[in-house]
Amino acid sequence: MTERRQRLQAARLYLVCDEQRDEFLAAVLRAGVDVVQLRMKDAADAEIVAAARRFAHAAAQHGALFILNDRPDLVAETGADGVHVGQDDMSVADARRVVGADLLVGLSTHTPEQVDAANALDLDYIGVGPVHVTPTKPGRAAVGLELVSYAAEHATVPFFAIGGIAPDNLDAVRSAGAERIAVVRALTEAAEPARMARRLRQMISPASEARVGWA
Repeated sequence: MTERRQRLQAARLYLVCDEQRDEFLAAVLRAGVDVVQLRMKDAADAEIVAAARRFAHAAAQHGALFILNDRPDLVAETGADGVHVGQDDMSVADARRVVGADLLVGLSTHTPEQVDAANALDLDYIGVGPVHVTPTKPGRAAVGLELVSYAAEHATVPFFAIGGIAPDNLDAVRSAGAERIAVVRALTEAAEPARMARRLRQMISPASEARVGWA
């Protein structure tokens, strides 16, 4: 297993966000975010590249992984650790061909059938959700905890539960079998993002698993 994949295996807290200030990134990465994904669906390539380079630099400074959403063609140019694709984006096979064997490829899943199909693909992790209804995915029904439990039993790669996860429902997500979570609004809309990141990281993993350099 490569060092990058070892870090993914150890990851517990994954942030998905659009362009953010350097101060925000530094605060949440220092507080325990293990993976950060930049998602800028409608931005021009130049904007994505500029933001992605900042994200890559911030992640590297804090020992975290940086994933670029839906743009495998920009991964090498931006220094990302990998790419994340959805069910309606470029296929995993095509994304893998673009980024190569050493970088990470992730896939969103929303049904048991998609979790099963992912097991046969050349990918490194899956997202499972949305667990709860969330405005970041308008029109997509919540999958509930049942899909989390299914992934815990059947997924052959690490999975991150995602969708409306917050401290008040995280224990139930963990009880359903999730060892890793991905969040959006829990951090981007938090009054104190660093404090919230630290709280989520402590809730999702034992202190003994804290990332090196996390405090």
